[in-house]
Amino acid sequence: MKLSANALKVLEARYLAKDESGWVCETPADMFRRVAKTVAQAELLFDKKAAAERLEEEFYQAMSRLEFLPNSPTLMNAGNRIGQLAACFVLPVEDSLKSIFEAVSRLAIINQSGGGTGFSFSKLRFKGDFVKSTKGVASGPVSFIKIFDVATNVIRQGGRRRGANMGILRVDHPDILEFIRAKADQTALLNFNLSVGATDAFMQAVLGDESYELINPRSGPVERSMKAAEVFDEIAYMAWKTGDPGLLFLDEINRHNPTPQLGEIESTNPCGEQPLLPYESCTLGSINLANMVAGDKLNRERLKSIVHLAVRFLDNVIEVNKYPLPEIEELSKQNRKIGLGVMGFADALIKLGLPYDSETGLAFAEETMKFIAEEARLASAQLADSRGVYPSWNMACSGPRLRNATLTTIAPTGSLSIIAGCSSGIEPVFALTYVRSVMDDVNLIEGNPLLIEALKEKGLYTPQLMNNIRLTGSLQTLTELPAELRRLFVTALDIAPEWHIRMQAAFQKYTDNAVSKTINFPAEATVEDIKKAYLLAYELKCKGITAYRYGSKHKQVLYVGDKHKTGEQNNNCGGRECEA
Repeated sequence: MKLSANALKVLEARYLAKDESGWVCETPADMFRRVAKTVAQAELLFDKKAAAERLEEEFYQAMSRLEFLPNSPTLMNAGNRIGQLAACFVLPVEDSLKSIFEAVSRLAIINQSGGGTGFSFSKLRFKGDFVKSTKGVASGPVSFIKIFDVATNVIRQGGRRRGANMGILRVDHPDILEFIRAKADQTALLNFNLSVGATDAFMQAVLGDESYELINPRSGPVERSMKAAEVFDEIAYMAWKTGDPGLLFLDEINRHNPTPQLGEIESTNPCGEQPLLPYESCTLGSINLANMVAGDKLNRERLKSIVHLAVRFLDNVIEVNKYPLPEIEELSKQNRKIGLGVMGFADALIKLGLPYDSETGLAFAEETMKFIAEEARLASAQLADSRGVYPSWNMACSGPRLRNATLTTIAPTGSLSIIAGCSSGIEPVFALTYVRSVMDDVNLIEGNPLLIEALKEKGLYTPQLMNNIRLTGSLQTLTELPAELRRLFVTALDIAPEWHIRMQAAFQKYTDNAVSKTINFPAEATVEDIKKAYLLAYELKCKGITAYRYGSKHKQVLYVGDKHKTGEQNNNCGGRECEA
């Protein structure tokens, strides 16, 4: 295995098994074997004569070659006492103290097992509303989100990584302005990403400079009206200032809800890539596209093989997973959602000589994701023939017979991409040399190996040049370098926000679930720039958007140059926390 020093640091700190004294007692190869063996055992549940050992070896080879990796909880927990293998969960929060504190308790259980949780707080009555049982007044959703945040802070996910949550409030909730401003001073809700649940009606009111209605979630009447543009301005301003909130386009999400007969989707996992019904979970996995490039072409035959293997792997995970709650097990097995995505996309583009912010880059994204989606559906259909369709398919009795209600997701892959030694998710290269803050007080210095290789091939590599690049993380001011090199090796902050959004939309077009993508802005970006980005994301039918202006958080995940701040986040989600 070609594991970098940084990969080994992350594996030893977070993934490899430890004995009772805290000493690492397995190698990376042992870890992949443990995972492969556990997941392959599911084969015997469907056929006692199945070649489980053969599948185990195929799973092991795909992981050890860093061609495919499942989400972190699977790597951490497969084959051990915890045995909880899913990354993404959504829990319900109803308008009662019983429901609220049951959700807090369930949050703690899921966080401890390594999962990330999402909540919609839209059903909670607004601050000052009447409480019949006590004859008092309600304190509002934001006050209760703080309780969830404190609970997460004391549950350290088995000591391996921090919990991460998504908090969502519909834009027509009367407390929407308090929610938008909840992280204004950057000292509160540090374990939460926040997103406003925007509706088509709201977005159309923004575009038409009209008012919209705020609805009492308890009883349904209109409480008051507000100018949509003013609320939209406030969302953009706070995103510019702090990185929160993002936007979720709820109607677009539900237009693609594969099981509408079971209810509307109101929330997502912490980074927004996995819309889920209450009590649903989802297991994710990512294919390393950088390792699918052979010469100057994408190796489609190898990619096809890995897609089919990964779908089988993820479907098996649903069977061997030890679910934290019976309600989650029931609904997860009813819908059997999986999320196969990619990482190393930016590296693949560089290997193929395609600039990220180009029409050829967009075309490659669409073609590749379409191919993955089509092969994943074929693999799921084949599993349905041998294992049966997902049970809730029988409630609709329409569409192709599939084993899984959803198949594709683009996750951020923060930690996984460190292990695989590739770029994160579908993000561009953040910087060509940078410091990544992972876990607690661990800073990893990273340099782009593809750039180093290209510089050496052209006879341009010198320590002084690398030091000059380190100061900004970019090549764009180094005019002594060839123009084609500067054009190919563009970084997240070199790329105009429009191209970030267009790339997200290109992947979303062929993704069942959603796409985790940070829309990066330079420090000098304006609030108006954020607004334009949000409107473009809505126009291009993205399911959500996260904007991050460099330096807008006191602590951020990635930073360039000599001066940096130590962060506690553990992934490549701009300034946002996620459970990659």
